Amino acid sequence: MSPSNPQYYRRKLRWVLRRGHLSVAFVAVVLASTSLTFLGVLALKVYADHNLHLITRAINYTVEAAVVFDDKAAASEALNLIASTEAVAEAEVYTVNGRLLAHWRRPESGLLSNVEMLLADSLLKQPLTVPIEHQGRQVGRVIVRGHVADMLRFLLSGLFGIIVCTALSAWSALYLSRRLLKGIVGPLQQLAEVAHAARSERAFDRRVPAAHIAELDSLGNDFNALLDELESRQNHLRTENQALAHQANHDSLTELPNRAYFAARLARTLRTLGQRNDKVAVLFLDSDRFKNINDTYGHAAGDAVLVAVATRIRAQLRESDVVARLGGDEFAIMLAPLHKVEDAQRIADKIIASMHEPIELPGQTSVVSSLSIGIAVYPEHGATPDLLLCAADAAMYQAKRLARGGQHVAESEYSATQYPSGA
Repeated sequence: MSPSNPQYYRRKLRWVLRRGHLSVAFVAVVLASTSLTFLGVLALKVYADHNLHLITRAINYTVEAAVVFDDKAAASEALNLIASTEAVAEAEVYTVNGRLLAHWRRPESGLLSNVEMLLADSLLKQPLTVPIEHQGRQVGRVIVRGHVADMLRFLLSGLFGIIVCTALSAWSALYLSRRLLKGIVGPLQQLAEVAHAARSERAFDRRVPAAHIAELDSLGNDFNALLDELESRQNHLRTENQALAHQANHDSLTELPNRAYFAARLARTLRTLGQRNDKVAVLFLDSDRFKNINDTYGHAAGDAVLVAVATRIRAQLRESDVVARLGGDEFAIMLAPLHKVEDAQRIADKIIASMHEPIELPGQTSVVSSLSIGIAVYPEHGATPDLLLCAADAAMYQAKRLARGGQHVAESEYSATQYPSGA
């Protein structure tokens, strides 16, 4: 699809909804993670400050006696006992006049120690100074710098937990987004497919399946109702078209095919023969007493005779044969396939014999009619539908001249110059 096509810039609903859902989920997860991290750091800071105060006061109480007696060894031992087991980076004990009595410092461990000290300086109130009092007077002071190794471990553990929770939240958001998309886009896609099939293939029998979302299900039901109406109208139009086609190709009285249908069917049959040696016979039939019956008993009697003649002719033919009413009391038959001319003559004799039975007319009257039949065979008597019909028509008139109620086979290939105006 080229960029100049307007459809090129239209995104699919699935893509738009998925991007929107994931964007909202991502923002929510990031905000939640940031908030939790901030609250966690704040809580750890409060906890670390409080813990540092407790450690400093513990050192204060422990070294108080050593400071009073100015005992450096005792002060160092007491300081080392507490500071080495707590989150302390550096601790110093001073006398009241500012002389260093004891000092403890945590061994450095390279870059990590520097990072820990920077983190401690940024999160804790550094350094923390607490006076040493004895009997109501100050005898010295304790200065303590906190260490955040434990706090850093807590932060890393919390960060790992937040990352895991974020990943789980993202996966949950993606899963729920896909389920939501399936619930929304799936029914819409099915609706679009049914609409496309109805438009391009006229497949009005397809229906939109039920959806779990009420609005989409209502839309599908309305569309199905519209398809029901379209299908009903299409079936009605198809029925009307079939009826019109039948009326255009059939005689309304006898329900036999008419001249146009017979000529088209004969032409199609001759084309399908090709180079094969198959034969086709055309029989031209004409009633011998129809005009007298029609004039004597009326048009209703004439119609009854035509219907009876059509029924009897059709009863003598095979399923593959075609009989048509050409007009008035003239009928035509196409016998295909035909193996030999004698087969056509045998069928003509059966038709002639079927006319011996009286025909019941309205008013409890009966008459006996007869048919004269002319036979033309492809390709001996003509290579086109018109030539075959004319040859059979000419043979029928020859049969009438010889003996009414008989049959006659065309004697040679028919030429238009023999009967310029038709038989």
